[in-house]
Amino acid sequence: MGWFGRRKDEDSGPESVEELELATAGDQLVGEGESLQPLVKPLGDKEKARIAAALEALQAEGVDVDDLDSLGRGLDAAYRAWAEGAEGDRPDHAAIVERYAIGVGTYLDRHTDLDWQMVTDVFGTDLSLTEGFKGSFVVVPHNLVAGRWMRGETGWVPAVVGHIERRRTRR
Repeated sequence: MGWFGRRKDEDSGPESVEELELATAGDQLVGEGESLQPLVKPLGDKEKARIAAALEALQAEGVDVDDLDSLGRGLDAAYRAWAEGAEGDRPDHAAIVERYAIGVGTYLDRHTDLDWQMVTDVFGTDLSLTEGFKGSFVVVPHNLVAGRWMRGETGWVPAVVGHIERRRTRR
């Protein structure tokens, strides 16, 4: 496959600036001939504080981050309250996504072989979970939560996060 699902023989290169930017987004991460591998760094104080603040907020909501059902119920309730609220009175959805993404990430950090790291790849730098500093398997919990939030999905946390847990259980 070539650009965005076209067959390789139909590929004449990017058709827009956006496609060109997407196609070359990782070029600065690796030198010529190197494999495209995410760059993994330990958390700094700022990221540790973000995690602590989100966990404190989830605890205040009565969410147990060691229980996928509790995480799922909390996120679903937060989404419903947001969706049903008057547009001018809705809470900040980015703050809700932040809390629950960190809740999901913390669950995976505690229950799998994945650890919190800062990961830079072709899409940018994110608070993520990966296996040590290899970066061969990366979970970006903000992407998990935000994508489903935008689609209005509920009820997904136990199944999706549970699947990752089963695949990455600490040995």
